[in-house]
Amino acid sequence: MPREGKRSKGSAMKKADVEKFRERLEQLRRQLTTSLKGTAEQVKVPEEARGYSQHQADEGTDDFDRQLSLVVTSQEYDIIRQIDRALEKIQENTYGVCDLSGEPIPMKRLEAIPYATMTVEAQEKFEKGLI
Repeated sequence: MPREGKRSKGSAMKKADVEKFRERLEQLRRQLTTSLKGTAEQVKVPEEARGYSQHQADEGTDDFDRQLSLVVTSQEYDIIRQIDRALEKIQENTYGVCDLSGEPIPMKRLEAIPYATMTVEAQEKFEKGLI
């Protein structure tokens, strides 16, 4: 019998669980898209509309804030791509199966990161460039 939080290899996830994850992924995608629209608008606002900074330190802070917004925006786009891949996997009936190893992704990992498409082990190898 499989351990708690794991499914035996090759077994499908319950349709109700998949539907729950699909709804969660779509909600998360909507939230990130809304957040990105707001951040993109802030970054695009011309200097004149923001007002001129009175001091060089203020200008530096403004530049830092814009750079930070761009980094956060980039990370959010990455997450949206991962969400889209997870939604693709739902369509393909492969959600919950690691893209690299073919092993089942533990339910606890999917509950924590519903857009996970790899097991922790495969993700670590991928990030280290071993795969």
